[in-house]
Amino acid sequence: MSVSLKAKIAEVFEEPGCDINQGKSEKERKKGCTKQLSPGAAAGGCAFDGAKIALQPVADVAHLVHGPIACEGNSWDNRHSASSHSQIYRTGFTTDISELDVIYGGEKRLFKSIREIIEKYDPPAVFVYQTCVTALTGDDIEAVCQRAAEKFGKPVIPVNAPGFAGPKNLGNKLGAEAILDYVIGTVEPEFTTPYDINIIGEYNLVGELWQIKPLLDALGIRILSCISGDGKYREIASAHRAKANMMVCSKSMINIATKMEQRWGIPYFEGSFYGISDMSETLRQIAKLLVKQGADAELMDRTERLIEVEEARAYKRIAEYKARLAGKRVLLITGGVKSWSVVAALQEGGMEIVGTSVKKSTKEDKEKIKEIMGEGADAHMIDDMTPREMYAMLKDARADIMLSGGRSQFVALKARMPWLDINQERHHAYAGYEGMVELVHQIDRALSNPVWQRVRIAAPWGDDGETLPMVGSGGSTAHLSAVAAHAMGLEPEEVPV
Repeated sequence: MSVSLKAKIAEVFEEPGCDINQGKSEKERKKGCTKQLSPGAAAGGCAFDGAKIALQPVADVAHLVHGPIACEGNSWDNRHSASSHSQIYRTGFTTDISELDVIYGGEKRLFKSIREIIEKYDPPAVFVYQTCVTALTGDDIEAVCQRAAEKFGKPVIPVNAPGFAGPKNLGNKLGAEAILDYVIGTVEPEFTTPYDINIIGEYNLVGELWQIKPLLDALGIRILSCISGDGKYREIASAHRAKANMMVCSKSMINIATKMEQRWGIPYFEGSFYGISDMSETLRQIAKLLVKQGADAELMDRTERLIEVEEARAYKRIAEYKARLAGKRVLLITGGVKSWSVVAALQEGGMEIVGTSVKKSTKEDKEKIKEIMGEGADAHMIDDMTPREMYAMLKDARADIMLSGGRSQFVALKARMPWLDINQERHHAYAGYEGMVELVHQIDRALSNPVWQRVRIAAPWGDDGETLPMVGSGGSTAHLSAVAAHAMGLEPEEVPV
């Protein structure tokens, strides 16, 4: 590991915006959050993976992986991070180094790859990602990127986050450091307004940012940049001229918010777009920060009028669902900001939380859960629930539905209980007032889907299956389980032989 990378990791571990780090002694902080991963043993959750996940939604940039072809994987194609402009971010670029490059070095190959991308695609910038193999062989991607930028007149950004540096969360922050060191502050915006904000840690999943933007437009608030969903390089490069920052996911890019406050005096707050009350509170916080920074005080009045109209509309639309969902018990297996923001949203829909995972949540996240859930919150907060425990809770009907990521869905399906995707792979946008209505609608659909009653019926060949004799048209006797006939919605005499 290079000295500069070691220094950068040490800097991230000193992050003042991270409550966990600041709660440790100086000796504990130096050890970091987890043990360093071994090369080859970090697939799917390494620092490289985290850096690429954090930055790839910058949509008009070419993302080049300097390493073996196996390291290149465009995970955002199944995470549905949407773009309103360029689609180049969905193209996988890799130097595809070979054994000879390992022996002789891959720097020339990297330089040629950058040149080929610029000549063929002409992106505003190229992001180059370091991987385990090229880091171990000593390829200096910073020097190659600097030379390429001088040669081709385009920004070429090194993202030095090889997989063995640590876990995915560390990679998120190392990717954010690359944005801070090489991108933000390098371009001046065409114009500025007193109503310019940056949204940090928002990835525009299924177009969720587009559900928030009309609300801000109605207030006259401009999103100067979103880091990184639906992102444009020039917008992010000019983000230092915003008047306020909103932090959506503090687990991934809190260092951008804290360092922008240190370097350019831009205040920030952490908010949520999930749930009616949280969406309203987020709009108030944005307006409050902008007024403090010199915006017209009348912005607060406009915000309250908008909130009043949007809340009334949203509550009216979810009323029909609340009657059916009241008292339904939800097991929430997620983390980070969603561990508390979705709790608030579900409670607004009249549902009860029987458990929420806090494995990826910060100390602040946990405090917010306690504030929202009140007494008994500790009993419902689960640090790390095993699949066996999830299955037992669902099988014993202690929960009516599970909300989680795709990896946990098979636990619910095995227990023959409803499940809804709440993580990055989902196909529905749940942000904002419209998103809250959609979330309640999708939960109602999942719970009322007749398939769950069908799959719980005993199999025809099981001990509980009652077999009825039936006479066919040819005079032969056929047998069909009564439960099977019921499952098909047929009366016994209607079953063909």
